[in-house]
Amino acid sequence: MKAQDGPLLIVDGDNLAHRAYHSTPKTVVGGSGAPINAVVGFVTILVSVWTKERPRAVFVAWDTLGVATYRHELWPAYQGGRVFEPEIVQQLGLLPALCEAFKFGVGKRAGSEADDIMAAAAVKEVKRGGTCLLMTTDRDAYQLVSDRVTILSPRRGSRELDRIRPREVVERLGVRPEQVPDFKALAGDSSDKIPGARGIGPKTAAALLAEHGTLEGVVGAWDRPRSESELVLMFREVVRLRPNVPVTLPRSGPPDWRGGAAALRQLGANTLADRLEAI
Repeated sequence: MKAQDGPLLIVDGDNLAHRAYHSTPKTVVGGSGAPINAVVGFVTILVSVWTKERPRAVFVAWDTLGVATYRHELWPAYQGGRVFEPEIVQQLGLLPALCEAFKFGVGKRAGSEADDIMAAAAVKEVKRGGTCLLMTTDRDAYQLVSDRVTILSPRRGSRELDRIRPREVVERLGVRPEQVPDFKALAGDSSDKIPGARGIGPKTAAALLAEHGTLEGVVGAWDRPRSESELVLMFREVVRLRPNVPVTLPRSGPPDWRGGAAALRQLGANTLADRLEAI
């Protein structure tokens, strides 16, 4: 690490792409007439964040659509019912290669989610002495927050970014970052189709963890069937991030604006390409 190096910006690629897709008009199309609104919105947001934060480099993590993970093996209902429009799926297929054209670090691995790849990148960056900014709206990432890992969480309907540090995790959830997997196992997560423990919501989950410290302490103190205890312990394994994914971190330096602009021109995003070449 050089003393002047800034933080590594680690981006939840799918999360940002979906936000860009829904916030950028679908009338933004490429030379073939196919929508490129997610692509244009994605790059525009990243350029804005890079300009403001000046990270040492950018690393983007991606899901592999249509491939089951260990989470589905543990809980087959995990993220069930999610259906994406063909236009966003098509653009999700374009974005990893576009990120490579910018010389961003790119992580994608069948069987692992973007969350796990982000966790692996964060752990590796911290081990090398660096700090991280994780850009995502997914609260699963709160378990990664520390004095060296901060989340940049875009506000809904705004271009502003909230900074989530350990204090903000406690303010938002009522638990410390290391307790987040225990909290979500108890309280559940409707977006991922995880029901949590029967009759326990966020406030009760936070109170139980404040009293008992860990999920083991909670289930050890309650008078419920063993099957319920085993179920919530399994839910914790579903929500817990696993940073054991091999990742290659990018070297420090600005993005390759010209390379990215050339790739955008191939997609028909000429106006955005002009902006980047001006940088």
